[in-house]
Amino acid sequence: MNYHGLFKNEASPQIRVALVGVGDFGATLLDQSRNIKKIEITVICDKDEQRMRDAVRDSAMSSPPIMVTDITADGLPEFDVLVEATGQPEAAAAIAQWAIGKGCHVVMASKEAGIVVGPILSRMAKQKGVVYTEVDGDQPSLLIGLNSWAETLGLEVLAAGKSSEYDFVLEDDDTLCWLENRHRHSGMMELWHCRDGDWQNHTARRNAVVAKANFPTRTVADFCELGVVANGTGLTPDRAALHAPLLRPVELADAFQAQSDGGLLANSGVIDVFNCLRRHDEMSFAGGVFVIVRCDNAKTWDLLRGKGHVVARNTKTAMLFIGQHTLGVEAPMSILSAALLNLPTGATAPEPRIDLVARATRDFKQGETLHITDPHHHAVAGLDPELANAERDHPGSPVPYYMATGRDLVTDVKRGTVLTWDMVDIDQASRLHQLRQQQNDWWYQ
Repeated sequence: MNYHGLFKNEASPQIRVALVGVGDFGATLLDQSRNIKKIEITVICDKDEQRMRDAVRDSAMSSPPIMVTDITADGLPEFDVLVEATGQPEAAAAIAQWAIGKGCHVVMASKEAGIVVGPILSRMAKQKGVVYTEVDGDQPSLLIGLNSWAETLGLEVLAAGKSSEYDFVLEDDDTLCWLENRHRHSGMMELWHCRDGDWQNHTARRNAVVAKANFPTRTVADFCELGVVANGTGLTPDRAALHAPLLRPVELADAFQAQSDGGLLANSGVIDVFNCLRRHDEMSFAGGVFVIVRCDNAKTWDLLRGKGHVVARNTKTAMLFIGQHTLGVEAPMSILSAALLNLPTGATAPEPRIDLVARATRDFKQGETLHITDPHHHAVAGLDPELANAERDHPGSPVPYYMATGRDLVTDVKRGTVLTWDMVDIDQASRLHQLRQQQNDWWYQ
């Protein structure tokens, strides 16, 4: 694809952008935008005024944007596209709905809102003649795009997914590292190769090593992103807790095969996450996305294997991938596509088929607050994320993860229980809740 031709449109006016949230994602977009002539960020919004000042200073923009703490305030400059990057589901949902109501495109970096009410926001945008899209530079949009590329080429996608955010690095002395954590004499060296093709057993043994080191293999953010992808593509989780295997990138085509072929999967057309295992001198896959496709023509894929493509040993499947995501550096693709082409880079018509929910891993008492204990990974100690088939919200149905966090429990919850609506003191006045009800009324009518 030649992007110069795609986005040329010399007659189009300057694209005016409002950026809400100048954390890591927003700050990288702010910096990158000064290199793109068609894009002008006219206003930025963040609750932290010092963070806004620092971001503008570090970006060295020639025409600094107006800085505000409330994007909905009167008297602000007009804009064409709003980039929502707060990461706060309630704020993101409310701001996105407000911008759509103004007739502005919305580029959603806050996947936390997208997994709960993304489909209804997309529907509202269509009704207003504007675009709602997941943002390039983050895995959901990139994976939706990669999947659509493969399907456009007539490839059968058997599985699709992403790597977890941080790699597991094996050193020469058998020390397994995850971030700054080290597990000496791990035994992973003996598990470097899967020689018998039994991936269920082999990944279970690897994951036992990781569990002994107390390193995580599943994070809320991974499940959230894959839930957004499921709703945008029709791919489904093979199981609620996913497989989340520890794999070397060259192993993906072998491991993500049918169980009858020694692989992990009970179904096809699935989504999953893997934890990248590599040596310290090997390239990272952290943040990358992939598809596993069926190899229909042996001659074609034998040729591609010879050119270095990852083809399974039994030649039935191959792995195609994008090995990285670049945060706000890549987000201008979504801005340009929305403003110039009136097209999303993410899902064209997401449907609320999958919900991110939570299962208790310990007993909880009535009155406990479900505080997020790990802000970076959005984790609540004692809760594990799962992906469940969505159903109309009612007292006994699973409550979305991001509607339960920060709220009080109104009953005791036993270990192993999936949280339901009647267990949590939901803020029914919240915009997130109101949009969720609109989504229910539309989808289950």
